[in-house]
Amino acid sequence: MEPFVSCYPGTCFAGVDEVGRGPLAGDVVAAAVILDPAQPIDGLNDSKKLTEKRREQLYDEIQAKALSWCIARASVAEIDKINILQASLLAMHRAVQGLATQPEHVLVDGNKIPRWDYPAEAVVKGDSRVPAISAASILAKVCRDREMIALDQRYPGYGFAGHKGYPTKTHLDALQRLGVTPVHRTSFGPVKALLEQIELF
Repeated sequence: MEPFVSCYPGTCFAGVDEVGRGPLAGDVVAAAVILDPAQPIDGLNDSKKLTEKRREQLYDEIQAKALSWCIARASVAEIDKINILQASLLAMHRAVQGLATQPEHVLVDGNKIPRWDYPAEAVVKGDSRVPAISAASILAKVCRDREMIALDQRYPGYGFAGHKGYPTKTHLDALQRLGVTPVHRTSFGPVKALLEQIELF
């Protein structure tokens, strides 16, 4: 994949990414980052391509060196109300709005842009091509992973610390055995089907 070349050199721009569209449980988390050209950060990449240890290291470095950063979310209730795509866009919108320094331009990972007034561009595979988006993906993933580990303590038996809410066999088996928790997305197929099955009895 070729690196993305911005058409806006010298512009204060933010990179934005989200994590958690696919899981059956937990919030969808987004981050926005404006990097400081005077303090480069080595090793930025798509968070999924980094080890957990390296993500944790970069998480601290990004927060220490970035000109501005913000982590935001859309809740499980919002996901169920407006659907996961709209909730993801809402979380990204909140992340950019929460930046202490407002950007002149925003680069968004993927192929869709939230409805907002910022000049913006969608960048497919941006988390591998744009350092600011890579940084955002790392902040969002580390934050969400930590939250799922905490939920594992609150709801033991589901395996949240391992699968992070994704529909693995372990997770689906636990749902059948233990039922649906308040942090499960009731609009998602496997959870919805289980609830409908319960209603029949």
